[in-house]
Amino acid sequence: QVQLVESGGGLVQAGGSLRLSCAASGSIFSINTMGWYRQTPGKQRDLVAHITSGGSTNYADSVKGRFSISRDNPKNTVYLQMNSLKPEDTAVYYCRYIERYGDYWGQGTQVTVSS
Repeated sequence: QVQLVESGGGLVQAGGSLRLSCAASGSIFSINTMGWYRQTPGKQRDLVAHITSGGSTNYADSVKGRFSISRDNPKNTVYLQMNSLKPEDTAVYYCRYIERYGDYWGQGTQVTVSS
């Protein structure tokens, strides 16, 4: 089992920045992918960005150039630096951990961007 603990959400004005963190604990497999997804009411959960344990990244087109994902492998922690935030970035952000033996989600953290 893997547990994910997210932090860093909150309320920010448009144009501002936030940094999300997600720490994984438990039975961590060295080869894994960690990422962030977001969801608004009535819509599906969509990929924001993910990063492999080898450092390869992938971003949604809507956040390219504004968001940056990184990870600290010894700490099993992934970060999402969000800059130039827009009201349309408002959502619940979920951390995800994927590896050969499982697929886990965090509890979600609310990000609200005011105009």
